[in-house]
Amino acid sequence: MKVFHSISDFKCGKRTVVTLGTFDGVHLGHQRIINRLLNSTQNNNLESVVLTFSQHPRSVLQAESNIKLLNTNEEKISLLEKKGIDNLIIHPFDSSFSELTGEEFVKNVLVDRLNIQKIIIGYDHRFGKNRASDIHDLIYFGKKYHFDVEQISAKEIDEISISSTKTRKAIQDGNIKLANQYLGYHYTFTGKVEKGKQLGRTIGFPTANISIENTQKIIPKNGVYIVDGSWQGKTHQGMMNIGTKPTVDGKNTTIEIHFFDVNEDLYNLDLTISVHEFIREEVKFNSIDELKNQLQQDKITSLDYLKK
Repeated sequence: MKVFHSISDFKCGKRTVVTLGTFDGVHLGHQRIINRLLNSTQNNNLESVVLTFSQHPRSVLQAESNIKLLNTNEEKISLLEKKGIDNLIIHPFDSSFSELTGEEFVKNVLVDRLNIQKIIIGYDHRFGKNRASDIHDLIYFGKKYHFDVEQISAKEIDEISISSTKTRKAIQDGNIKLANQYLGYHYTFTGKVEKGKQLGRTIGFPTANISIENTQKIIPKNGVYIVDGSWQGKTHQGMMNIGTKPTVDGKNTTIEIHFFDVNEDLYNLDLTISVHEFIREEVKFNSIDELKNQLQQDKITSLDYLKK
């Protein structure tokens, strides 16, 4: 897959089939659109193009927006590459781009830059300045500029009944099982291991303290989760606590992971964490012994789940 970080960088000698959107999560709904895109290029000497944006448009158009995202750009690239896309354009979405009228976007971007033969788009997609253009305008422009428009119907989208918004809410609510069903894969994030207070090792549960650089990345709600972590080509099972560690009077929210079969120095390593299931809420225990006993039970619960 070729990755371009601007529409102006895109080069392709063939006609293209294009779809566009934020594709946050690359969830099962997105995957259905992508499969349609790939089917349209087979045996037609056409190349597939996904046009997405380096920023969520809402974060640019709504100054007060504090939208959290399912994917970093790096994660989105990895997910789309696995689907077999020929070309991915991650264009900077800024105020000047948002000022393009619907026809300017079609003529200047789709036709002149992307050499479009066909576009695949949802029935409810809106585009152009103030989101003033819709599918009916796109069909009109398609006839005017000689490209096909394939519309994904309301019925088909309703059948999928998946959206990035629903998936974000499920993660923020701790409903990881539902979020993973929407995504079609385990929700993941990547962070660097940093030094903590090392309290876990004093009770037999050493933890890796994860720091996530991207502040827009959605983190599940506070609680205990079943996870696995990958680094240096290997995957290890464990359990994760997100929260303030009230039993030891913690104040700041941390992400700590205890791996069941790891006894090595992980400091400064980048770990990719896949979240399997929510176990329980974070609780303030009356003593360290109570906490230790609960951690033993959490480990049993996690291992039983992972065996299945």
